[in-house]
Amino acid sequence: MSKVSNRTKIATALVGALALASSNLVVANPLADVQKADSKIHAESAASQQKVDKYFDQAQDMLFEYGSVADERESLKSYNDYVAGLVADQQNSMDAIQTDINGVDRLRQGVVPLMFKMVEALEQFVQLDLPFNTEVRKERVENLKNILNTAEVTLAEKYRLILDAYSIEREYGNFVAVNTGKLNLDGKEVLVDFFNLGRVALYAQSLDQKTAWMYDADAKTWNKLEDSYLRDITKGIRIARKQGALDLFALPIPAAETAQ
Repeated sequence: MSKVSNRTKIATALVGALALASSNLVVANPLADVQKADSKIHAESAASQQKVDKYFDQAQDMLFEYGSVADERESLKSYNDYVAGLVADQQNSMDAIQTDINGVDRLRQGVVPLMFKMVEALEQFVQLDLPFNTEVRKERVENLKNILNTAEVTLAEKYRLILDAYSIEREYGNFVAVNTGKLNLDGKEVLVDFFNLGRVALYAQSLDQKTAWMYDADAKTWNKLEDSYLRDITKGIRIARKQGALDLFALPIPAAETAQ
């Protein structure tokens, strides 16, 4: 083989290698661009994902805050409804109290005259009743009359005292009692034991047990009893003083008035 042929082969080989190299360079440039674009896309995608995650977290926080606000709103609404109910109930109570106050004012206008009439009736009753505990009973009535004209005593207390006085007078009708005192007979005072059978009858017996009298409510006088009653009235006095055993005794009593 000649030297020319060898050189030709070498030249051809070099040309082929250069052509192949240039061909590889042409192919490699688009692939690099694709890889760069893909990397950019991945980077932008990662950045977008970070933004999405950030917005999602913000949305979650806002949702949680909204839920808390909504719960607080419901709680406040329930509390406001409760307070409104209390206010309404208090207003109803105030209205009821005001109605009672207005009623008390009207009641006061009717009670005050009634109390004066009650004391007046009690005074007349004591005057017309059997003369026992007279001084104490008259003093009680006078105290009531003074209290009615006293501003320091409340209306309720005045009324209570009047009712107490009536209660005491009522109890007098159920008791048997003996009190020692003086009996005025024809201008002379005689020391006697007053024997009280409730409001049925009132008797008096001298301390020497030799004379006895019975009070006549109609005539307002003392009538002398027959000596036959002395033993029974003495027995009744001893029983009232718890100085003798319970026993029967017979005494005259005033006749009952005929109903008109």
